[in-house]
Amino acid sequence: MYHTPRIHWQLRLMNLSFVVLFLLAVGLLQWLASEYQLQFDWTRMHRHSLSPASVAVAERLKEPLKITAFASQRGETRRLIQEMVGRYQKYKPDIQLEFVDPDTAPERARATGVQFDGELVLEYGDARESLPPTQFNEQNFTNALTRLGHRGERWVVFLSGHGERSPVKQANFDLSTWAAQLHKRGFKTRALSLGEHPQIPKNTTVLVIAGPRTRLLAGEVKEVQNYLDRGGNLLWLHDPGPLLGLEPLAENLGIEFQSGVIVDPASESITGNAAAIVITKYGAHPVVRGFTDNTVFPQAGGISLNAPEGWQGSVLMDTRPTSWSETGSLDGPIQLDKARDLRGPLNLAVALMRTLDNKREQRVIVVGDGDFLANTYLPNGGNLELGMSLTNWLSQDDAFVNIPVKTARDRSLDLGRGGQIAIVAVFLAILPVTLISSGVLIWLRRRKR
Repeated sequence: MYHTPRIHWQLRLMNLSFVVLFLLAVGLLQWLASEYQLQFDWTRMHRHSLSPASVAVAERLKEPLKITAFASQRGETRRLIQEMVGRYQKYKPDIQLEFVDPDTAPERARATGVQFDGELVLEYGDARESLPPTQFNEQNFTNALTRLGHRGERWVVFLSGHGERSPVKQANFDLSTWAAQLHKRGFKTRALSLGEHPQIPKNTTVLVIAGPRTRLLAGEVKEVQNYLDRGGNLLWLHDPGPLLGLEPLAENLGIEFQSGVIVDPASESITGNAAAIVITKYGAHPVVRGFTDNTVFPQAGGISLNAPEGWQGSVLMDTRPTSWSETGSLDGPIQLDKARDLRGPLNLAVALMRTLDNKREQRVIVVGDGDFLANTYLPNGGNLELGMSLTNWLSQDDAFVNIPVKTARDRSLDLGRGGQIAIVAVFLAILPVTLISSGVLIWLRRRKR
């Protein structure tokens, strides 16, 4: 086909224009890629994205965070640190990351107290935390940010000496697992026997009374009341049964513990035990506001609250209308006795708050059960999250109330005996035999040709 010179030049101009526009588009895309980053995590468990707990912690740090990574340029350490910190920078842009090579700047590493290649030093305000490379993962990093955000020492003191649930012992009914979680988030715990030390320390952030089994002495009860009079915060975990000398404390707080154990046929269909109450709905108090996880309360008792003058009282959670407080035996079939049993809904946990000196708040939470935080039952549903929310509110760390606890995703594969045998059979027997057999067949066919 013949083209006139004019058409020829038009075609060349069109081709040139296409090349120029194509190069401009490529340059524009390259500029956009360098200025703006758009990432999608399509892995099943979102392994390359932060968990909601980590996002919540990062967003609640109001001041800038400085991270100094003492990592040499060998290996993949710097890249891994950059990737992890980058995930947090998406939600907290004022995180500053600086790399220091300990091989070329040993004086700075020694001055900072760094001991390992790949160690991180996190600085937030006047608080500081070190994270060794062996602990470099999302869960430990988020826990470090939580501790930095809290600041200062916060002591959770557990009353002891009367058979209470212990923060250090490992029995099923003790609280050592919960105490370990408190340590990870910057709390310090200790058991206190008023028989040995007759005064509650002044630096106590929260006093925990967790189900005493023997009667408290009058002087011990008076010291607990003095602690409250001084404005101390209290978490009282009362198991159904007698008050064992704590009657004056309950009276001063306007608390009445209802007799019997709460049972619920609706919960029995889930837990297999009518006395193991499942809570799915919560009140409007900040401790449980927006809380959606189910919690389990075994062997709980109801609470009646009449807040004293100067105190503000709130109900954290109550039971279903199908529940009641069973005053008879729990052995065998149970049935509501309208003459003796108290029909639900029943208050399961209450909170009290008052303002002291027009500036400082005093906070108290009373729960009609201590089993929900015990070692056996803590992993159930949202029990751990609820326990942490209670402690954060009582310690007046309102910014960290209702932050989910679990940050680490499940990265392990647990196989039963049958699954293990199947994998061994497929990869060590069936697959090799199949490959060898197919190779022999191909070889024999080629020989016949």
